[in-house]
Amino acid sequence: MTESDRSQTDLVRRRYDRVAPIYDAMEWVAEFRFSTWRRDQWDRVEGDEILELGVGTGKNLPYYPEGRDITAIDIAPKMLKRARRRAEKEGVEVALLEADAQDLPFDDNSFDAAVATFVFCSVPDPVQGLKEALRVVRPGGQLILVEHVLSGLPVLHSLMKWFDWLPVHVWGAHIDRQTVKNVERAGFSEVRESPLALDVVKRIEARVPTESGA
Repeated sequence: MTESDRSQTDLVRRRYDRVAPIYDAMEWVAEFRFSTWRRDQWDRVEGDEILELGVGTGKNLPYYPEGRDITAIDIAPKMLKRARRRAEKEGVEVALLEADAQDLPFDDNSFDAAVATFVFCSVPDPVQGLKEALRVVRPGGQLILVEHVLSGLPVLHSLMKWFDWLPVHVWGAHIDRQTVKNVERAGFSEVRESPLALDVVKRIEARVPTESGA
């Protein structure tokens, strides 16, 4: 990781720590819609050993499937502190670790699946983060994301490009990411996208290639 990458990562960490006390309140209304997407996303997760990237304040915890071994990471300690409180309150068993999605502290082929919800809009180098997910998930394993992405609709596309600076400076999230292409660039196969809200929010599912390429 270059010095510039470290600087950007530290900036994202500070911004999420700054908004941690009000983060849930910021998304309170939107969460009525998001909760449906979260539940559906976790209903699709396969395997016994699962990694959640960017757990945030723990909004996905209520949807974790029972009987799985789940590890969840986040880069911002103040967000992670809230996730720990939520896990204790709701009695959810999960290993919560402070870590950077761009440099995961896990061995190759450690998990059956990697999951992230509205995360790769904030990772400074999203392709590097996705390459790390590829590395730690076993061949044939699953990646499943819910992400807001840059619209292909001309007017909306222009507006999202124009206003990207605003959420970036408030809490570090980009609204002009092309995450489907980034998943492909990272080396995943069988990439599928399903629109959830226009073409701005999508569920993205992919597989880690097997050695045979099948």
